[in-house]
Amino acid sequence: MPRSFDMSADYEGTVEQVHRAFSDEHYWLARLADSGADDATLESMRVGADGSIDVVTVQVLRSDRLPALVSQFHRGDLCIRRDEKWGPITGGAANATVLGSIHDLPVGLTGTAVLAPGTDSGGARLTFRGTVEVRVPLVGAKIENLIGSQLVELLIAEQRFTTMWIAENA
Repeated sequence: MPRSFDMSADYEGTVEQVHRAFSDEHYWLARLADSGADDATLESMRVGADGSIDVVTVQVLRSDRLPALVSQFHRGDLCIRRDEKWGPITGGAANATVLGSIHDLPVGLTGTAVLAPGTDSGGARLTFRGTVEVRVPLVGAKIENLIGSQLVELLIAEQRFTTMWIAENA
């Protein structure tokens, strides 16, 4: 049964600054290099004339770094594909869809994100609602919860990276 997760992260930068970072290829290359993955590539990136952004990344985690629960049903490295589609800033906010998959595994992530002005900080707030589905009998729910907790850690790490990126490149 799929699990849904709601999370958010506050950025010191404005919606415009964060969205501009998302539209910069150098940002993505640096973010991937900082991701902690054993191998990470920017598979494709397109920035539309309207300000929309389509980014596809692939990250590989070597098998010796995988949690025991995952290693029980999957041999080899994990190849994680992530597809983010950000719309242009409209009415002060930008919306996105996020799709994630793991090559050769019955695992999927779907989600939506909103980047909007923060209520108190003057910065931006990213809210994310994601649904993880692992179609593996008996352990699927445990793996979904594991992925959900990793998503929280990932969101925090990406917020920190983006905050530093904006400070250094604004």
